[in-house]
Amino acid sequence: MKCVFCGCMDSKVIDSRVAEDGCSIRRRRECISCQHRFTTYEKIEETPIYVIKSNGNRQVFDPQKIKNGILKACEKRPVSIVQIDTLVADVEKEIHGLLVPEISSAMIGNMVMDKLKKLDEVAYVRFASVHREFKDINTLLAEIVNLVSDKK
Repeated sequence: MKCVFCGCMDSKVIDSRVAEDGCSIRRRRECISCQHRFTTYEKIEETPIYVIKSNGNRQVFDPQKIKNGILKACEKRPVSIVQIDTLVADVEKEIHGLLVPEISSAMIGNMVMDKLKKLDEVAYVRFASVHREFKDINTLLAEIVNLVSDKK
């Protein structure tokens, strides 16, 4: 493993354990040359899942795109990065659990919205406004009314 500090290709593993997500191995390494320590993660290589966009295009599933959308929706909201990372990991596990080679972006958006609704309602409405492409204020108002009536 290449050292991130000096570029040396020799390092030794100091500690290995299952990562928090339960799907990867966390390894603590020490560079043989400069003695700096760094962390690496090992994951099982999976066959790629393709996302079918609304225009029919296909692209490889990228959890970072989900995270970016959630980060925008949660801007200036009391939602921690840890909560966002957990939500993204949950959606990613759910998608991989479907065991399908392709999934629609609409289905992914719905998964995110279901989890975001429980986490932060304002962030949910922000995400839904982009995902569902609200055309006017009445569509937004209808979504908020549905959200309020679901709480009762």
